[in-house]
Amino acid sequence: MAACERRRDQGFVTAEAAVVLPVLVLFVTALVWALLVVAAQIQCVDAARMGARAAAREDPPGRVVEVARAAVPSGAKVAVSRESGHVRVVVVARPPLLHGLPFDIREEAVAAVEETVGRSRAGAPAG
Repeated sequence: MAACERRRDQGFVTAEAAVVLPVLVLFVTALVWALLVVAAQIQCVDAARMGARAAAREDPPGRVVEVARAAVPSGAKVAVSRESGHVRVVVVARPPLLHGLPFDIREEAVAAVEETVGRSRAGAPAG
């Protein structure tokens, strides 16, 4: 009778493994996906901050975009806008390897424009 019970138990173990393994694979896949999204978000935050710092130093807009693009995931969009005394850099990217997902990662940074020595904000020499 003990041998018969063991055979039935082996069948339950096989059935449980057949249910648990796909769930485990889905869980690990979701974890990897979440890590990729978080890594892309951190890159976007860094890029927006770097771009805002460059824009606050009154670097040319092309240079600001170049500085921000150096830190973003490939295919990201960088937008720079200037408002009264402030600059805003917005970075929008799709998570890498997950292009089919219906969302983008969007981060922005705002910085106050720095006064440069020997020059007013309008670009005319201070005097």
